[in-house]
Amino acid sequence: MKHDLVKQLLNEHEVARTCGISVLTLRKWRSLRRGPRFLKIGSLVRYRPEDVTAWIDRQAAVPCEQVEVAR
Repeated sequence: MKHDLVKQLLNEHEVARTCGISVLTLRKWRSLRRGPRFLKIGSLVRYRPEDVTAWIDRQAAVPCEQVEVAR
């Protein structure tokens, strides 16, 4: 069971490829606490696929016509 869980975790190269960014950008975001949630397993950095998906979903921009402007 635990082995299956570890196989599901993504490394930073897989996440960067999924997001269309460089690994260096992902590392910078991680240091700034901007990117998707991550796990530290010893010295390894891993991502749960559901955390990456949730983070991507939260990045959706609001179309301009839906933004209320304070007058």
